[in-house]
Amino acid sequence: MKKILIFFIAITSLASAQKKTIALEEIWNGTFRTERMNSLNSMNGDFYTLQNFNRETGSTTVDKFSYATLEKVETIVDSKDLEDLKYFESYSFNNNETKLILGVDTEPIYRRSSLGIFYVYDIASKSLKLIDEDKIQEPTFSPDSKKVAYAKDNNLFIKNLETNEVIQITNDGLKNNIINGICDWVYEEEFGFVKAFEWSNDSSTIAFLRFDESEVPTYSMDITGKELYPTQQVFKYPKAGEKNAVVTLHLFNVDKKSTSKINLGDYEYIPRIKWTNDANILCATTLNRHQNNLNLYFVNATDASAKIVLNETDKAYVDIQDNLTFLEDNSFIWTSENDGFNHIYYYDEQGNLKNQITKGNWEVTKFYGVNEKTKTIYYQSVEDGSINRTIYSIKLNGKNKKRLTNASGTNSASFSKNFAYFINTFSDANTPPIYTLHNGNGKLLKEVLNNNKLSKQLEGYKLAKKEFFTLKTTTGDFNAWMLKPTNFDANKEYPLFMTQYSGPGSQSVSNSWNGSNDYWYQHLANEGYIIVCVDGRGTGLKGAEFKKVTYKELGKYEVIDQIESAKELGKRSYINQNEIGIWGWSYGGFMSSNCLLKGNDVFKMAIAVAPVTSWRFYDSIYTERYMQTPQENPSGYDENSPLNYADLLKGKYLLVHGSGDDNVHVQNTMRFSNALIEANKPFDHAVYPDRTHGIYRGKNTRLHLYNKMTSFIKENLGEQTSTIELLKQ
Repeated sequence: MKKILIFFIAITSLASAQKKTIALEEIWNGTFRTERMNSLNSMNGDFYTLQNFNRETGSTTVDKFSYATLEKVETIVDSKDLEDLKYFESYSFNNNETKLILGVDTEPIYRRSSLGIFYVYDIASKSLKLIDEDKIQEPTFSPDSKKVAYAKDNNLFIKNLETNEVIQITNDGLKNNIINGICDWVYEEEFGFVKAFEWSNDSSTIAFLRFDESEVPTYSMDITGKELYPTQQVFKYPKAGEKNAVVTLHLFNVDKKSTSKINLGDYEYIPRIKWTNDANILCATTLNRHQNNLNLYFVNATDASAKIVLNETDKAYVDIQDNLTFLEDNSFIWTSENDGFNHIYYYDEQGNLKNQITKGNWEVTKFYGVNEKTKTIYYQSVEDGSINRTIYSIKLNGKNKKRLTNASGTNSASFSKNFAYFINTFSDANTPPIYTLHNGNGKLLKEVLNNNKLSKQLEGYKLAKKEFFTLKTTTGDFNAWMLKPTNFDANKEYPLFMTQYSGPGSQSVSNSWNGSNDYWYQHLANEGYIIVCVDGRGTGLKGAEFKKVTYKELGKYEVIDQIESAKELGKRSYINQNEIGIWGWSYGGFMSSNCLLKGNDVFKMAIAVAPVTSWRFYDSIYTERYMQTPQENPSGYDENSPLNYADLLKGKYLLVHGSGDDNVHVQNTMRFSNALIEANKPFDHAVYPDRTHGIYRGKNTRLHLYNKMTSFIKENLGEQTSTIELLKQ
């Protein structure tokens, strides 16, 4: 019996030894890429379209599928049939789905914006028409499909598709001065949209925003490039407390070719414009500079009058969302944290509250829409626990709530336009994405796509199981996850490496499938590290009070929570409290820097990638939402800035930035480097030439970065035993 047991142990050890350790090269060469459905576009009726690339012909197609069968019904357009367009990169339909706008030669500008060459394709005649010979932005069909509006050179244009006449709506557009119909840098980044013009439902009027950024301070970056002399990227960037663009709302009457400016009272921002179901009424959202006083205006296109239909205030700030939905009678759906949690509200056409549709100590995380025929709302929430996402339906009156997805984890739905079907994407920490077709009542009809092949492939690797738990500290109880080495021995001590982001309303601890960093953490776990992630105060989906406690004090409570979490974890017998490190990117880099400085008796090392080192350097909209201005709140800015605590550095520190970062400027890293130099503190430093905030463009960029960080961890955290030596043990 003893021999059999020894033999079994030997076989088990051999099987374990034969499993591979994840290599960094595999993470970045696509070895663990998941199978995903192309982004589908729901059509009228029970159909959807997908853009596909035909490897055999080298052409691009837009294919139409049936929700009921998931079978392809037809190919709407194939670029091999087009003389002037061998491929296309994007497509969009007109209202009645008889025409398409096809885009090619896309040239990125910032995170969301781009330029391109665009064509109108008529499905019936199979004809192709160039919209403009130059690269343009955001071409959009009029609802009657007779015209296309677009932006070029900071001005707005309309092309009549029947006569080919082009009308120039604005003439004062000028780079770094006046922008018409397209957002400036800070609106695009922080309010999350690019196209700042909208057609009325009857195609008679275009509403647009005009940005006068003439007095906004300019930021410039040297671009090293490949030429003998570098060039400069120069753009308007309002830092905290500085002048913003003056943004105004205008209405252009297509028939009269006249423009009127709309008076919206006192405001700083217009973060949203949207036409209601009354073709004569536009809804405009305004915010004050503190972003704690929001107004919804109904603007009458006939007489240019405006009236407030909803006002929302908050002692901290009001978040901007895209859930405003108008019903046929112009009553509307709105989401708000009014009762302390994000919920769905129903208002009549005058802005009077009819009822609060969802209630409870949990958050609505997505609003999918409303089926007016059945008076049913569809939404995603964290009712199944704040680390999970589940799909629900509920009646407009707040009754008959129904759970539409059963599995606990992350569920995300893509509904048909008529809400008769939805395709659900499910994953959890142990299950890569599975796509399933359901009817509107949640009934499972068919599996569409799975990642069983990836799951089988991963069986050949040493993988630690992600353990979710609640970490109780002196400052609160926090969601957390942990990865232990695959050969974990509770009688040994291991170094601890913490990861976090910690920004307002964010979530890093979620029951969902791996991102690239998760494979990196698996690599580190196989090298003998325990990896832990903790979402402290200020993070999202646990109510407004938990999220907004950091108001006016970014980097105070979040840092305390990470330090206290590290202390608490260090009490565990299997964690070496003298070998604790932390890292983060962007806001997470701001955090890891502060943790190493203010927690210099707890953290032995830290890595900060693209960190904010003073909120005085960051943009106005994001920073002031949480901090007010530096003039109003100087202590909030300075008492939590790493710049002012460089002399506290004791541990090992790696500071990384891309020199072409238009978001968190490399100025942050340069100024902090100077502070560390003046304090005579040694540190490691890496600047990636011309790379933006994501530090990913260019051959081997990500691999180089993660090789560097991995080496830094191994050199400065824990006395590591090699994988071969661990196998011998």
